[in-house]
Amino acid sequence: MAKINSVPPHHARIKYNQPDAPEVISQALISLCPVIPSPQDILILCIGTDRSTGDSLGPLTGSKLQEHNPPFQVVGCLEHPVHAANLAETLARIQANPPNWTVAIDASLGNMDGVGLVNIGAGALQPGAGVNKRLPQVGDVYITGIVNVGGFMEYFVLQNTRLSLVSKMADVICTGLLTAFAFQNKKAGQR
Repeated sequence: MAKINSVPPHHARIKYNQPDAPEVISQALISLCPVIPSPQDILILCIGTDRSTGDSLGPLTGSKLQEHNPPFQVVGCLEHPVHAANLAETLARIQANPPNWTVAIDASLGNMDGVGLVNIGAGALQPGAGVNKRLPQVGDVYITGIVNVGGFMEYFVLQNTRLSLVSKMADVICTGLLTAFAFQNKKAGQR
């Protein structure tokens, strides 16, 4: 469960079920990094655990991305999730060969009206803050999905989040990321 550390000037929000949601995510990512580095220099860090439905947005997105054999690096998936117990170790491994651009993806809790919103913005996110854990900040850009209502009994709420919602949000985020990268490749090829 993530918390965004500051409200950055570049921020986009969209309901996952809007028809143009993947395009909005793609355009937001492109605007946050108009010159996307080569694919080897991009890291998509998908945070969460497969042991909690609500917190599985990151790993589910990572697995969906890996199914497309993306040219960028994806860390965190259902088989090998990045979560509170291994985040520091994972970040240490990443720093051995740091990427130029990191997109951090995590689930979050919000108010009733916010459930289903995908947030994209510049800056790091604070994994675990939604459940009062103190973990290192991560990412140059964040994508969070509000999967359920927060404020009371967060662990119980996460366990009772609909997998259907989380899976559909992961699909939209995955498509948005792949679209952004395809657009940047096309733009680079026209130069």
